[in-house]
Amino acid sequence: MKKNALISLMSFQNDDDKLEVVTPGDFYKKEGLYIVEYDETKISGMEGTKTILKIGDDSFTLLREGNTMTNMNFQNGKESISIYDTPYGVLQIKIKTKDLSVNVDDQGGEVLVNYNMVVSGANQTDTKLKVNIKKLPN
Repeated sequence: MKKNALISLMSFQNDDDKLEVVTPGDFYKKEGLYIVEYDETKISGMEGTKTILKIGDDSFTLLREGNTMTNMNFQNGKESISIYDTPYGVLQIKIKTKDLSVNVDDQGGEVLVNYNMVVSGANQTDTKLKVNIKKLPN
């Protein structure tokens, strides 16, 4: 599939640490969900991993397949537990979604997620994730 979108992801933890990735990817609709797929690079530290975002009206799922594997689910006010499997070990991640805002249509759009994350029982981290999808002209 041709890379038909530009994907920008920004992650903020505890309002300090900022990580931004901009990458080409695939953007399409399937079974009522918007799907974004892109390959991670050496810069992200997850080379050999494909990231898949599934975007619904009130849900957001982040899947990673390959060298790093996870399935993180976000819904307003809900808690979920994910396993984050990396080449360096396996971590359990507890996620509590505080706010999820989805504004996506056939041309792209934006997803904002504000959530608390606890990794393997460590201190809680306040995290914000912003995903911007821009469909490219054919």
